Amino acid sequence: MVTFKEKEEIIKLREGGKILAEILQNVAHLAKPGISTARLNEIAEELIKKFGARPSFKNFRSEKNVPPYPATLCTSINDEIVHCVPSQERILKDGDILGLDLGIWYKNFCTDSAFTVAIGEISKEAQKLISTTEESLYKGIKEAVVGNTIGDIGFVISQYVQQAGFSVIRDLVGHGVGYGVHEDPQIPNFGQKGQGEKLKVGMVLAIEPMTTIGDYHIKSCSDHFGYRTSDGSLSAHFEHTIAITENDPEILTKL
Repeated sequence: MVTFKEKEEIIKLREGGKILAEILQNVAHLAKPGISTARLNEIAEELIKKFGARPSFKNFRSEKNVPPYPATLCTSINDEIVHCVPSQERILKDGDILGLDLGIWYKNFCTDSAFTVAIGEISKEAQKLISTTEESLYKGIKEAVVGNTIGDIGFVISQYVQQAGFSVIRDLVGHGVGYGVHEDPQIPNFGQKGQGEKLKVGMVLAIEPMTTIGDYHIKSCSDHFGYRTSDGSLSAHFEHTIAITENDPEILTKL
């Protein structure tokens, strides 16, 4: 069931989104060679508490028959796509690319955001993947206007990514957000123009292209929470929470 947020609820989501953006920016600034992903998780928790918010991923169950997610932050390295659990043993090194994915509750509303950062010096191909994925997110957001459809968003994302020579992940999708961590509708990063749910004022969506240099097939990580590319190729991930308005879409998770 798709939910619609009132204007006063959007105000609270905007406040939470700005806090989330600042926390992620601070965590990303500290993501350098030699630091563990567990330490980045600790920093995220400390900042969330400082801002009077709560982590939304920690102890979240995506399904009833799966264990709750054990951390606050998702830290996915190189061929890992999303949802990988931070660890003291995962030490960042020069040349890695790191996906940081974080959600918070603020004033009882949930926002969600992610981006991929370079650790030290990375390859030109890795940088192109990151830049392409980020730009595809903004192209998708531009399609998020009243009267368009979910398919319009996925179509422009996949077209842009594929024209750059990369692939979009097909088995993982964006989603509605706000009252819950994951809400309807699902937002695939591929699709056909004019297909799927029509966009209406008050929808709040987490649009999140996930891409790879190689094949789009995925497999589970050894931590049983994350996903990685089946062929071991690099993956990137960007995400914003947005609100559908009477005019242009509003990005809620930005400073």
